[in-house]
Amino acid sequence: MTRREDIETMVLEMPTSIKDYPFGENIAVYKLASTEGKMFAIIDETSMPVRLSLKCDPQLAELLREKYETVLPGYHLNKKHWNTIICTGQVSDDELMDFIRHSYELVKQGS
Repeated sequence: MTRREDIETMVLEMPTSIKDYPFGENIAVYKLASTEGKMFAIIDETSMPVRLSLKCDPQLAELLREKYETVLPGYHLNKKHWNTIICTGQVSDDELMDFIRHSYELVKQGS
């Protein structure tokens, strides 16, 4: 999946997720309303291809970076706990949705 609109739809499918712009007008931050607004996803709306940053378990984050050229340490984020995915299609739609769910669950659980 490479279209920003499709990726955003996937992110907003998570229960109680809301979109905000605390870092400026072109950086969409997706938060859980139920966790006092803790963020679980970030999309740079000016980037092409789309750059999606997601929270990730540190061990899994390393494995994903080794497996995919398009999964990088979180851009301007804690590199241990965040990955930035360059959405070129290398990561399948199903896997991308799994990554989004993983990030959402980590934040929901308070990790």
